[in-house]
Amino acid sequence: MLEINMECRKGILFVRLEGELIKDTVNKLNKEVTELVKEAGIRNIVFNVEHLISIDMKGISTLFYNYELCRNNKGKSMLCGVEKTIVKQKIINSRLLKYMNETNDELSAFHIFET
Repeated sequence: MLEINMECRKGILFVRLEGELIKDTVNKLNKEVTELVKEAGIRNIVFNVEHLISIDMKGISTLFYNYELCRNNKGKSMLCGVEKTIVKQKIINSRLLKYMNETNDELSAFHIFET
């Protein structure tokens, strides 16, 4: 199961993910977030993965796809809250952090966008 909470502050979409971002749940992220990014032309997005308990390659691919959408809109995307060992290891192994910046928390991400 995947829970998604979104908030937009000063042109930055904060997406808080809780549960599992796996092949069985990525459609929810695509419907609620990816479509919004496409339709609204959102430039900047922060994915907070602090409360994810599991992620697989399909989930990582979906995060990467959102990164590409933001990049094409001349914006940035970031990850924060990459702390849980299982989630962190899969994200590191996928090399997603080669493309997306990582911060400790949403406030740090907000300050990076402000500069």
